[in-house]
Amino acid sequence: MNLIVRMAAVVVHLRVFVPKIIILASFLLLVSCQSQNNSSITPASVKVARVVSGQSLEVLGMESQPNLISQVRLIGLDAPDIRQIPWGEDAKQFVESLIEGANQAVNLEFDLEAKDKFNRTLAYVWKDKLLLNEEVVKQGYALFVARSPNHKYDQRLEHAQQWARIMGKGIWNTDKPMRVTPGEFRRLSR
Repeated sequence: MNLIVRMAAVVVHLRVFVPKIIILASFLLLVSCQSQNNSSITPASVKVARVVSGQSLEVLGMESQPNLISQVRLIGLDAPDIRQIPWGEDAKQFVESLIEGANQAVNLEFDLEAKDKFNRTLAYVWKDKLLLNEEVVKQGYALFVARSPNHKYDQRLEHAQQWARIMGKGIWNTDKPMRVTPGEFRRLSR
């Protein structure tokens, strides 16, 4: 009889612990399958070689070659094309004014996806304590565009756009509004 009681106790313990073990094992398997993207963790301090547009920079100091120029695309915004007069050139000049010239240090903060389809590095760009991505949108030099999976500062960027619209800044100026989005302009200009 004693053996039957012990066997029943073992069965009860197994019924309680096996589902927990399966859940724990499944969780560990899922965590171990996640891509290890160290760029999303480690910010990079770089120097700006030049401002390409209101949404793109060329920087020095990425990765192991400090003299290699890398393309950086600001996450979360779509600035007017440089040919989209006058907004494209205005956006570029505004970013240049924020950076304060070539060879200035900026910090790149990364999100989940590190590169775009053109192999540009995707980043949030910080100059001192100013988030350039947010400031470009807030002053009306670009549209906020959420792009999956990079959503770290979407709420800040969306609020910046709402503020720019209310204040009539840049592309939201009622005297000279931008009537064609940058994406539409690029499609029409092909």
